[in-house]
Amino acid sequence: MINFTNEQEILLEKITDFMLDYNQKVNLTAIKEPAQVREKHFIDSAFPLDLINVPCGTKIIDVGTGAGFPGVVWKIFRPDLDITLLDSLRKRVDYLKLLREYLSLSFETIHGRSEELSINPTFREKYDVAVSRAVAKLPALCEFCLPFVKVGGLMLAMKGKSHSQDSDDENASTALELLGGETEEIKSYKLPSGDQRTLIVIRKTKSTPVKFPRQRINIGKNPL
Repeated sequence: MINFTNEQEILLEKITDFMLDYNQKVNLTAIKEPAQVREKHFIDSAFPLDLINVPCGTKIIDVGTGAGFPGVVWKIFRPDLDITLLDSLRKRVDYLKLLREYLSLSFETIHGRSEELSINPTFREKYDVAVSRAVAKLPALCEFCLPFVKVGGLMLAMKGKSHSQDSDDENASTALELLGGETEEIKSYKLPSGDQRTLIVIRKTKSTPVKFPRQRINIGKNPL
């Protein structure tokens, strides 16, 4: 069960107001009811931190963060974490910078495509954890995320109710072998409404070969 402190609740309420107001000019979320924002963005984002051990000071990159989920919620829930938010859309990154100032939080924002940035030595295999709530199939998501992760680190794939554990995990076996990862565990949980969610925990066991990631068009058309 996810419980926020009074101080955290104040920050989350500020996010709701700020995001829904900003959403009128930049498409950040299709969820516009505050109660739904709380459950489907805040509670859903915080759940992984209740399911796995994330040590103090862990360096994390949120790949395809969108409106800042789960990364911003993680920073509120765990201020000790070193959070970087990555998104390919400049308008979203501009919003996140304004949100950071509005909340007086400390996190890094990066505008760019994951498959381009993870080739850069500044970012490649520099993070303890890469997390994503992206809707991409698991093989593609692994290629977007695993190159950022240090050997020994984790990739966390947050999947929605439509996720099929057996098929998606099986289809990703080749990708994991090629990219240097292994599925460590698959955790299922439910939101207060009863909606099913799945957290796929992948351990980076060896360095990702330099030929990965490929160009985005190849990742989409020819999944590993």
